[in-house]
Amino acid sequence: MIAFVTGPVAALAPDSAVVEVGGIGIAVQCAPNTLSGLRMGQQTWLATSLVVREDSLTLYGFADEDERQTFELLQTASGVGPRLAQAMLAVHAPDTLRRAVAAGDEKTLIAVPGIGKKGAQKLLLELKDRLGAPVGAPGIGTAPTLSGWREQLHAALIGLGYATREADEAVSAVTPQAEAAEGTPQVGQLLKAALQTLNRAR
Repeated sequence: MIAFVTGPVAALAPDSAVVEVGGIGIAVQCAPNTLSGLRMGQQTWLATSLVVREDSLTLYGFADEDERQTFELLQTASGVGPRLAQAMLAVHAPDTLRRAVAAGDEKTLIAVPGIGKKGAQKLLLELKDRLGAPVGAPGIGTAPTLSGWREQLHAALIGLGYATREADEAVSAVTPQAEAAEGTPQVGQLLKAALQTLNRAR
């Protein structure tokens, strides 16, 4: 098993990164919030989980060990594959998921694309004794402040290779969505929306 990769970032895409390890480019599937912290040419460290299928080997990357462990624990629930587990971590931090499961909070899980009401109820039952208790105080490691999401989103777009003007326009385009959100905006969701805006413009 490949537990982690470390090296300079050789390439970035909307859903993956290539990390140069010993002269070899290792492709790693990452959620937008993980990608937002990467920069072309800069040294990085990613915790990884290798998913083996009959026709593929896919390496998933995470900012820390907590995310990787949560990713693997989520897949112990029936019906949760690596893509859905990654989507859950793209929308919510590990501690947010632990709090949701501990509190039986369906709404938090339904916020993840691909999870409906019945699916959320099933996940709450199956994951109750698997994810463990929250380790941080409420609000820690969840979402950026209202004043900070613009800077994080802008930096993520620049890191993906977009020009400053394009990043500015994309941030402006998703501002109404961010302001309409309840609570603090989720940068991962906003990054997806911003990338869709940029792809339409090209």
